[in-house]
Amino acid sequence: MYMEEKISDKIDLDKIEIYPEPPAEEPARQYYFMAKCRNLVKKFERENGRIPKACVVNFGCQMNARDSEKLAGILETIGYGQTEEENADFVIFNTCTVRDNANQRVYGRLGELKWYKKRNPGMKIALCGCMMQEESVIEKLKKSYSFVDLIFGTHNIYKFAELLYTLLETGERVIDIWKDTDKIVEELPVERKYPFKSGINIMFGCNNFCSYCIVPYVRGRERSRQPEDILNEIRRLVKDGVSEVMLLGQNVNSYGRNLDRPVTFAQLLQETEKIQGLRRIRFMTSHPKDLSDELIDVMASSKKICRHLHLPLQSGSTRILEKMNRRYTKEQYVELVHKIRSRIPDMAITTDIIVGFPGETREDLEETMDVVRTVKFDNAFTFIYSKRTGTPAAAMENQVPKEQVKEGFDRLLKVVQDTARSQVGRYQGNVMEALIEEVNETDAGLVTGRLSNNTIVHVPGDASMVGTYVQVSLDECHGFYYMGHCVGI
Repeated sequence: MYMEEKISDKIDLDKIEIYPEPPAEEPARQYYFMAKCRNLVKKFERENGRIPKACVVNFGCQMNARDSEKLAGILETIGYGQTEEENADFVIFNTCTVRDNANQRVYGRLGELKWYKKRNPGMKIALCGCMMQEESVIEKLKKSYSFVDLIFGTHNIYKFAELLYTLLETGERVIDIWKDTDKIVEELPVERKYPFKSGINIMFGCNNFCSYCIVPYVRGRERSRQPEDILNEIRRLVKDGVSEVMLLGQNVNSYGRNLDRPVTFAQLLQETEKIQGLRRIRFMTSHPKDLSDELIDVMASSKKICRHLHLPLQSGSTRILEKMNRRYTKEQYVELVHKIRSRIPDMAITTDIIVGFPGETREDLEETMDVVRTVKFDNAFTFIYSKRTGTPAAAMENQVPKEQVKEGFDRLLKVVQDTARSQVGRYQGNVMEALIEEVNETDAGLVTGRLSNNTIVHVPGDASMVGTYVQVSLDECHGFYYMGHCVGI
């Protein structure tokens, strides 16, 4: 992990006066509680002869991953050592609730933590993230998981230091869930996973209310950060060694609409591109209904925006798309992709597809497969519909039988794999630039890089290459990745 240099680094916790009343304004209030937490951590160290260890586990999307980096940054700032072992002194699960199996994974892992806590009664367990915004989850945790010490949601994650102090000081369970908020608090410590690339939240929440999706209910309405705040954060990251950023939002295409002085996402990208030293710009996720001609023009003319666009389809049937409240038709989606590819021929397009949405027939699935064959996605993340209590789709009739869903899922997956293989394979024999991200997990003689179009390539190399850009020959295509070698080294 890599502690991010930013304005927060200039704050010396040891110089904060912790006995008066805490400041009312943020983030000064949180630094006050970080200073108080640090005193408690030092007390632990004196009594136990070691620093306490903390484990942050992320279950969700890229936005959750960025939130987890903030949690880890706060924990390190107040004195915790970091570990990946879940038998640590403090363990926090940052949860996801997009699909029901995500919830079940958390409950399963909590069972393991209960066993650890029996062996170490001083262990503290915390839960946060989207799953905590569901009332039924909170009630279940209160009733059946009394060993969980701290519970908070998505809207008040910035209050982590304050909540942690209350827990450590009192020893009493803390539950702090907000229904919604319009508050955005940044300038808190962040511990990045990579020194050379970083995610950046540009907006929070969602206004789309797709009928199957619980995100608007757990993340709240759309709230955009001020563009200058985003640009200043990127400038600090670049100064700190970051060369690639990913701009994050539930629907980045609607960025800026709720600002007092509206700014389009395309305009934000243009300003981001002007930042000296920044080499690559990525973003996700894009809703097809909001992808403008202006954005296509900016992507086409850019030298820094990566040639990868994640554009969720969800279904190729206009009838099902209407039931999903996606607000575009099959024909409009295909036309949009053709427009993008006509302007940017080398743009890799990936997507999400749901199989088994209520009322979906075999004919509807055929239409989805027709879109896959027509568009030829570079990759598609296919999901079996997950019924989420509280969403309109959960109350719909004609839930699709599991056998039919499984059959359709397998058929769709084969079409996706066949078309994606040909799309990714079209670059075989080319030489392209890759950002080397890590030493290969299974072969220490290889390093793993990522092309602008998001394709993975494995090449001979060592740890000294991590974080560098190299020209690689794409020698062998293996479906969704390449084996290759470096050129000119």
